Amino acid sequence: MNNSIFSHCTLCPHNCGVDRSNGQLGFCKLDSALHIAKICLHTGEEPIPGSENGVCNVFFSRCNLRCVYCQNYQISQSQSRVKNEITDLDVAVEQIVAILSQGVQFVGFVSPSSHIPYMIQIVELLHERGYFPKIIYNTNAYDSVESLQQIEHIVDFYLPDYKYAYNQLGVEYSSVRNYNEVALRAIGEMYRQKKDVISEENPALIIRHLVLPNHVANSLEALELLEKTCTNKVFISLMSQYNPVYRATKISSINRKLQTTEYDMVLDKLEELGFENGWTQLLESNDYYQPDFDKENPFE
Repeated sequence: MNNSIFSHCTLCPHNCGVDRSNGQLGFCKLDSALHIAKICLHTGEEPIPGSENGVCNVFFSRCNLRCVYCQNYQISQSQSRVKNEITDLDVAVEQIVAILSQGVQFVGFVSPSSHIPYMIQIVELLHERGYFPKIIYNTNAYDSVESLQQIEHIVDFYLPDYKYAYNQLGVEYSSVRNYNEVALRAIGEMYRQKKDVISEENPALIIRHLVLPNHVANSLEALELLEKTCTNKVFISLMSQYNPVYRATKISSINRKLQTTEYDMVLDKLEELGFENGWTQLLESNDYYQPDFDKENPFE
């Protein structure tokens, strides 16, 4: 890896400008080394056509947001080295190949925004070994347009979260001041890249939105803004799986699960805006998606 890429880091919209190659740490608390928390097979929440055998998910360590309710907090919020972290590129590729050789045709990169150079290198090494999986970019949408343009040629499916229509919620819950405009620009770029190939057989842009308790207005506005940014032809994964974990257990506004009436209001807005492609969840899903990254497979 050419460390000059990290010498003045602007990979994500924080634009910290730190010299990660010299050990300086920006918002994400990452140096220039490879940091992968886990590589495992995952069935995922959205059934992308062809992914019946699951997705080989590459979970990068740390994150460029500080979400107080993050279900992956064990690996995304830790500022110390994650247990059994993978720091050797060849080891990472070998583990991915071992999963792909079982008939898996997809590789998903999770929280990749600060790791894009390694993501590109992993894909190149897989191609050199004769593996050409479909690539999923699974992100919190706090991405720079410039970085997304660098990976346009290798990403088959974009899977962004769109968390907040109101920036104040980004400040309170994710320690970022400009989430809404940054995320909409990023999602707009993803839509530009994929708008001509999106179809029922090819959900090339799936936008996740997690409905938060006590914040229905945020969700209603989020759907309005997504319809304006991408039209109602994109795929929406409207998620009810919120479960207070990590620091959210001590924040009164979000320290409970979602109520049926709250989710139903957002479902009504989804229908009103004409979004027909995508998925919704049962309210009971908040018990299903609670990973434990101390396990070999966090989702089993």
